[in-house]
Amino acid sequence: MGGRTIYLLAALAGGAILPVQIALNTLLRRYVGEPMQVTFVSYLAGTLASLAICFVARYPLPASASLAQTSWWMWIGGCLGTLYVWSTIFATPRIGAALALALMIAGQMIAALFLDHYGAIGLAKYPASPIRIAGVVLVVLGVSFVAYTKR
Repeated sequence: MGGRTIYLLAALAGGAILPVQIALNTLLRRYVGEPMQVTFVSYLAGTLASLAICFVARYPLPASASLAQTSWWMWIGGCLGTLYVWSTIFATPRIGAALALALMIAGQMIAALFLDHYGAIGLAKYPASPIRIAGVVLVVLGVSFVAYTKR
């Protein structure tokens, strides 16, 4: 397997599990209640799973000196993840998993294009070339096909 292939497959697998996560969280809402409560339960389960994996893999705790060197805004990622999970639980019952995920992918692609282009938040720069912009436009066009449904 080539050097880049494993990363491509990991990204593909990560994307493939998102609709399953959305469906499970939406189902869990029927039993737990409000979307933010389900988000809490989901993150608690994820935290425990991450802790177990770190324990089994024998990863050491991060050094406090290293953590002290971070900036406050670097810790917002978890908060943004909470907003993402909440939005899927909130929107999916009303618009369906396919449209919810399509809109999220479009939003991700648009934001990622800007982040890449400017090398924002410590990312490497990847210019927003006409081909990359066309790819994002095609994603947005695909979302409009998913959104156009008759009930």
